Amino acid sequence: MTRFENQKYDGERPFYNTKDIELVNITIGVGESAIKETDNVIAESCTFEGRYPFWCNKGVKINNCKFGDDARAALWYSSDLEITNTVFDSPKALRELDRIKMSDSKVNNAIEYFWFCRGIELNNVEIHNGDYLFLHSENIVCRNFKFQGKYSFQYCKNILIEDSYLDTKDAFWNTENVTLRNCTVKGEYLAWYCKNLRMENCHITGTQPLCYADNLVMIDCTMGDDADLAFEYSSVDATIKSNIASVKNPTTGKIVADSISEIILDENIRQPADCKIITKK
Repeated sequence: MTRFENQKYDGERPFYNTKDIELVNITIGVGESAIKETDNVIAESCTFEGRYPFWCNKGVKINNCKFGDDARAALWYSSDLEITNTVFDSPKALRELDRIKMSDSKVNNAIEYFWFCRGIELNNVEIHNGDYLFLHSENIVCRNFKFQGKYSFQYCKNILIEDSYLDTKDAFWNTENVTLRNCTVKGEYLAWYCKNLRMENCHITGTQPLCYADNLVMIDCTMGDDADLAFEYSSVDATIKSNIASVKNPTTGKIVADSISEIILDENIRQPADCKIITKK
């Protein structure tokens, strides 16, 4: 493996189509596509300032690095990546990736991250300003994940999220096979048109959650006072260990709650219209 250390590289493609390189305390400055078509790369304590630094790579390890504001679209069309102790300030950084692991890292400007990715593992990662995070991605595992942004996880498949906090609007729309455990999910219009969503010991806030859901399962969850008009046109099996502000026109299944402030079953309810609603108080 060839080692490069304590240097700055500007211009176009300084490491194009190279193999087996180790970058230590390197600055990638003004320019584009610095490490394109380059396989088996280790980047340690580096700073990336130029655009499109990692494209079309196989086997990338990034540790203790910084992607600045101008390092746009930093990692695209690549596979087998490990990112640790790294900070991202640039938008659209991660797309069209296969098998990516990120841990102990922070993203400050996550606009349109993780689009069309397959095989994502996040552990102890914090993401802010993450509008449209994870669009059309699949096979995602997040643990100790803190997230803020709108329209997350839309059109995703096969997701497990544990011990996490999500502050998000219009999240999990049109998803399939999602499990959340021990999570707080804050935001309006949660998980409309989802299929096979399972929530265990989660806390939900925000208006009109979980509508048009197919095979929704909730186990020992709680809901905030603003989580009103829930479950409209959903098939649901839910155990809620709190009050629900209001339930509107669930299609089928069973809802068991400590209490429900308002149950709305009107002429617009859809067949089979046989959802059992049970309160303990």
